[in-house]
Amino acid sequence: MPLRLAIVGRPNVGKSTLFNRLAGRKLAIVDDLPGVTRDRKYATGRIGDLDLDLIDTAGFDDVTDESLEARMRAQTELAIGEADVALFVIDARDGIVAMDRVFAEVLRKRGKPVVLVANKTEGRAGDAGALEAYDLGLGEPIAISAEHGEGMADLYQALVEVAPIVDDDEEEDADKPVRIAIVGRPNAGKSTLVNRLIGEDRLLTGPEAGITRDAIPVDWEWEGRMVRLVDTAGLRRKAKVQQKLEKLSTQDTIRAITFAEVVILVMDATHPFEVQDLQIGDLVEREGRGLVFCLAKWDLVENQGQRLREIIAEAQTQLPQLKGAPIIALSAETGRHLDRLMPAVFKVHEHWSTKVKTKDLNDWLSMATARHPPPAVAGHRVKPKYMAQTKARPPTFVLVASRSDQLPESYKRYLVNSLRESFDLPGVPIRLSVKSGKNPYAAGEAKSGPAPSGYTPKRAPKVKVRTFKR
Repeated sequence: MPLRLAIVGRPNVGKSTLFNRLAGRKLAIVDDLPGVTRDRKYATGRIGDLDLDLIDTAGFDDVTDESLEARMRAQTELAIGEADVALFVIDARDGIVAMDRVFAEVLRKRGKPVVLVANKTEGRAGDAGALEAYDLGLGEPIAISAEHGEGMADLYQALVEVAPIVDDDEEEDADKPVRIAIVGRPNAGKSTLVNRLIGEDRLLTGPEAGITRDAIPVDWEWEGRMVRLVDTAGLRRKAKVQQKLEKLSTQDTIRAITFAEVVILVMDATHPFEVQDLQIGDLVEREGRGLVFCLAKWDLVENQGQRLREIIAEAQTQLPQLKGAPIIALSAETGRHLDRLMPAVFKVHEHWSTKVKTKDLNDWLSMATARHPPPAVAGHRVKPKYMAQTKARPPTFVLVASRSDQLPESYKRYLVNSLRESFDLPGVPIRLSVKSGKNPYAAGEAKSGPAPSGYTPKRAPKVKVRTFKR
């Protein structure tokens, strides 16, 4: 059953652009002029394997008279009422404005599930606005660019988590197949691996490079778990991709990575970790997917024990952001060590879905900062206050600290590495955002709300001025 999704927000935040993106075609008029959309517009769409019934709405204005804007607001409220989920869009480049707070309060009163989307976050211009959106109290904002298609995998995961579930949660999760993408350079042995896993010649194979052109899903069952394997076209360096057909195949492969849960990066064991392998691994990490390295054609390698140790060391050096990702050496042709692959995949999937208790996180934070305190910046030390996990898949954390904008990237890497080690998350992408808590007495912030109860401003002391006669 499709998920009915109402795209809502104030004028000119990119609702219609997102509507067109999810619908897969240009249905709504898009312009820089605010208020282009006035009536509700309906369409069907899809994101990943989730079918959608989309409702595009007019920009929300805080008016209740008989004006056109008030009638447009009524249409928006009707759309919220008939939707399963409200997709609340803000402009990350503008940050949170008063109208966003009004609309957030309206959505809270309606009691419908809300997914908060910070649009226009391409580049770094929207980073501050996306973090500011936490103050709306609607959960973690999903950073996207509707115009450029960035962040769609995170949006998909957020929609899956709030979509109404008909059956019991555990049964639903058990019935849903684990999505696994098989990627790599051309002729690395991807299709041969899929055929060997499922036990039949489902995919065309051969010595020629580039036989597979489309991303081909294959449904399969492994030890009672449903799996959807997606065989993909080989990815070559961008400079070598000239033909239109190969460009389309490359886009299809990248799309498969985006909507996978775990990616198996297949490499030719005789020359692994070439430049293209490293670029694919980095892409998988940036998309936030779990990763398993697969060394195919292992039967062609001599002195296998020593060579495997060298490859493991090379992986740690070349892709430190994926430290601990499992490396499985096998031969799809002979089936040797094939039984090691799927247990490693499901172990990564388990780590990728990890949720850490807030108490455990803050106990760890105290230990980590005591062992290695944050460096002082301009004579002032950054003080971490508390930490929480905002979501899993991949594990995503928010650290609240004073002077958060001054926390060095090197210290963030230390925290991520310590998280990975302490909570046993090898090879899983970890997201860490750092934000500051509000200071109600800071300039410009005291006006935004009343002072805390019991607070009485102190009068400045009188100063006596003494004069002297000559």
